[in-house]
Amino acid sequence: MAEDKIIDCRGLLCPEPVLRVKKEIDSMPGGGRFVVMADSAAARDNISRHAAGRGWKVRISEDSDVFRLEIGNQ
Repeated sequence: MAEDKIIDCRGLLCPEPVLRVKKEIDSMPGGGRFVVMADSAAARDNISRHAAGRGWKVRISEDSDVFRLEIGNQ
């Protein structure tokens, strides 16, 4: 099985992280899975809200002030 694509949004201010996630979701019309790395609670919340609003599942974990958002619809 291939590794999940990782989108590194650490150090980026909104709306850039959401725009990157939107672009990734739009590129996967058949569904899939990817990981987003973020280092702010605002980015975590905005990304989660956007992905969930489009019907994608989001699983969040945190390690050393970095949020890992696993996003998928499969």
